[in-house]
Amino acid sequence: MSIFWKSGRLAILASGAILGLAVNADARELRGWNLHVPDYPGSIALEEFADAVEAGTEGRFTGSVYHNGQLGDQRFAIEQFAFDGIDFAAFSGGSLGDFAPELNIVSMPYVFQSQDHMFKVLDGEVGERLSAALEPYNMVALAWYTGGARSFYTVKSQVATPEDLKGLKIRVPDADIFVATIEALGANATPLAFGEVYTSLQTGVIDGAENNAPSFESTRHYEVAKFYTLDEHMMVPEALVVSKTLWDSLSPEDQTAMRAAARASAETQRKLWADREATSTKILQDAGVTIVKLEDKA
Repeated sequence: MSIFWKSGRLAILASGAILGLAVNADARELRGWNLHVPDYPGSIALEEFADAVEAGTEGRFTGSVYHNGQLGDQRFAIEQFAFDGIDFAAFSGGSLGDFAPELNIVSMPYVFQSQDHMFKVLDGEVGERLSAALEPYNMVALAWYTGGARSFYTVKSQVATPEDLKGLKIRVPDADIFVATIEALGANATPLAFGEVYTSLQTGVIDGAENNAPSFESTRHYEVAKFYTLDEHMMVPEALVVSKTLWDSLSPEDQTAMRAAARASAETQRKLWADREATSTKILQDAGVTIVKLEDKA
């Protein structure tokens, strides 16, 4: 018998039964990709998804979530789905749009009026159509997570109007829709890996970045960027996707169990996100960050 710790859960391997719990020797282990730290709302939800899949399929499938981009950056992880290198993940709609252009609609600036509006759209027919657009890339979207609202944070001065962005070097994810949006607003879009942002802000390689409050806070970018403007130019959801190869191999009963697990995890993620957003905003305020909320986004 061996015991090990993986993805925040205790796993026990043995033949036969341990403490009355049967071990399924034929269980297939699924590999899950995640960009964020283990205590992030989406990370916790993905762990819940993996556990619920195992329970719902009576142990025929187990899952391990690899956090912090351990299996590669987001673009590389999406590419791995083509040859089933990864079985499930939560990907930003912005990054998915570089592969399936239909997904770019969810990243358009100011396309959603609120989080509630976004989920009314995605939890219905539109979400199903977007999932279908991912199938040529060997993905099926089972549920939608919130990615929060993206806003600007800067080092030297606050941004209150598009004119304030002129000439600023603003970090964006490596996705065409982000680059196009920031350049349309007058700034110089600078694609950088997420892990390079802190040092780049500190050394002046970039003048600012844009992200939601939990990401701004959890990375401690607020230590060097003291101005945060809640313009909420993008509300980009994340799609909880599974490999289409995997999905097509499932029995109808296991498909039902996996979809239910995905939707339950989405409810968890959305609640945790709202709580984390409030906590992060309080941390930013206590750290002396100037937070400006734009009432007139026009």
